[in-house]
Amino acid sequence: MSLFLDTARIEVKAGKGGDGAVAFRREKYVPDGGPAGGDGGKGGSVIFKVDEGMSTLMDFRYNRIFRGKPGEKGMNKGMHGRGAEDLIVHVPQGTTVKDNETGDVLVDLIEKDQEFVVAKGGRGGRGNIRFATPRNPAPEVAENGEPGEDKILLLELRVLADVGLVGFPSVGKSTLLSVVSNARPKIGAYHFTTITPNIGMVQVGYGDSFVMADMPGLIEGAHSGAGLGIQFLRHIERTRVLLHVLDMSELEGRDPYEDYKTINDELESYNLRLMERPQIIVANKMDMPEAAERLAEFKEKLAADLGPDQEMPEIFEVSGLTKTGLQGLLARTSELLAQTPEFLLYDEDELADETAYYGFEEEEKPFKVSRDDDGGWRLSGEKIEKLFIMTNFDHDESVMKFARQMRAMGVDETLRSMGAKDGDYVRIQKFEFEFVD
Repeated sequence: MSLFLDTARIEVKAGKGGDGAVAFRREKYVPDGGPAGGDGGKGGSVIFKVDEGMSTLMDFRYNRIFRGKPGEKGMNKGMHGRGAEDLIVHVPQGTTVKDNETGDVLVDLIEKDQEFVVAKGGRGGRGNIRFATPRNPAPEVAENGEPGEDKILLLELRVLADVGLVGFPSVGKSTLLSVVSNARPKIGAYHFTTITPNIGMVQVGYGDSFVMADMPGLIEGAHSGAGLGIQFLRHIERTRVLLHVLDMSELEGRDPYEDYKTINDELESYNLRLMERPQIIVANKMDMPEAAERLAEFKEKLAADLGPDQEMPEIFEVSGLTKTGLQGLLARTSELLAQTPEFLLYDEDELADETAYYGFEEEEKPFKVSRDDDGGWRLSGEKIEKLFIMTNFDHDESVMKFARQMRAMGVDETLRSMGAKDGDYVRIQKFEFEFVD
């Protein structure tokens, strides 16, 4: 049996844009040819794509880092570098992608062949042909490529099933699934036989069908980590109808009504929206002696506990062993599915706005100033660090352009107001220069 994995933490890093080129035309009979350095190519993005053939996140257990390829560098004669191909990463249907640092939901991948860009490749740097002006017709200025996005992501898989079987261990969920569908779950006379969700296709009549999932047995405290429940409660969130399976035999020595209340309390504690789903009570093992008496007691307790405005839940008497009562249960389940809309896990306003990942807000200061242990000054901030990375320090004109950009940001004025003096060291990442007042 293949190992089931439904959570994974991975790193995605999009490709860096290609560096722009500094070049000049040196053709015969072309005097003062001018700049001819082309732009760098775009870096490859990392894209998640739904693959219906995948059922777990097992592929991400050992391969946790996904890197896009960098774009090609610009070339002479004004030729642009080639953009890198995007990296396509296949994920199973039902995968939720979250930002590991903020916990924001980036996307819920539930459609066939759905794609989503999780890390955008950097744009190519501009070549010196882009910086030519009447005052400076032959600039020795070019940009390095923009770095690609780098993120730590949390992947969570929630199986796509229309109907979920819930209940205590050993109440007969796996047996029920095996006789109504093509699934072949492990069945045994001990608790927690099922340790992974099992999925099967159920055919009702000639035309209707639906997907049913057998969830590992829940116990009291499952929502807070007891038993196996906390690992698999998330898979119930996509279901539209719940079949609450109860053991009406005396083999386990438990009270069916107490089991019923305990499981519903766990569903409500984990996620209040789970209780919005239609729920059918499945009284299982009705072929056992005294099962009818225990069912009658269950109905009495349930009726006594209901409020004046509450209706009696639907109860179906079945036996997974003798296969009795199943046709009526499946027919009613199919009817409920036709009447019940899908429950979206996340509304549009709950999904993270991807535009927040690019650029910066104008009111936010583009840099921060701090002091190192040796008294030097350190500049940090997303905008100034990106500007630094994209500056080609091999050419003096590029360095002077970077100095002018920092001055325009207000770096000189800020350092001066904080007490910086001639000769003080100023650092950006690993680069160090002297402050000149």
